[in-house]
Amino acid sequence: MKSQHSLTGDPGLEGHYAGIVTRFIAFVVDLVTIVVLFAIGGRVVEFVFTLLLREKVELSDAPTASTVAFVGWAFLYCAYPLATAGRTFGMAALGLRAVRVDGQDLGRGNAVVRVLVFPLSFLLLGLGFVLILLRRDRRALHDLIARSAVVYAWDARAARVRFLAKH
Repeated sequence: MKSQHSLTGDPGLEGHYAGIVTRFIAFVVDLVTIVVLFAIGGRVVEFVFTLLLREKVELSDAPTASTVAFVGWAFLYCAYPLATAGRTFGMAALGLRAVRVDGQDLGRGNAVVRVLVFPLSFLLLGLGFVLILLRRDRRALHDLIARSAVVYAWDARAARVRFLAKH
């Protein structure tokens, strides 16, 4: 690696390891998006089944199926965009990208592993996330296991120059 805090060596912010605050905000954005889209999708499913069966259908009557559907949706929401673009909606909104430790695209395998082991960082009393504060490369437990890192995916200097040029 070219520097201790960057995968690219670029003097801008792009490629630098993302900090805990930015990562947390991206996580909250993703969590809210997952819940809102699942709720909307659930209402649509209830409406369609009510029309088809001609009797009121409520997913809350099937809590196990609803939980399985929610977990499946959350996995799909995270794994697919990470595998294809290296970022979820929340990460994109905050200018973050997940990459392999060598700076290459994350890929399907690393993305799936990263999503599957992400809960470990919570299950260990949140200690998996403390690693972001303790490690120079700001990798959490799930990053270490998936051989991934989260970096800033925009060039702060170029953005500032464009902003100043407009004003």
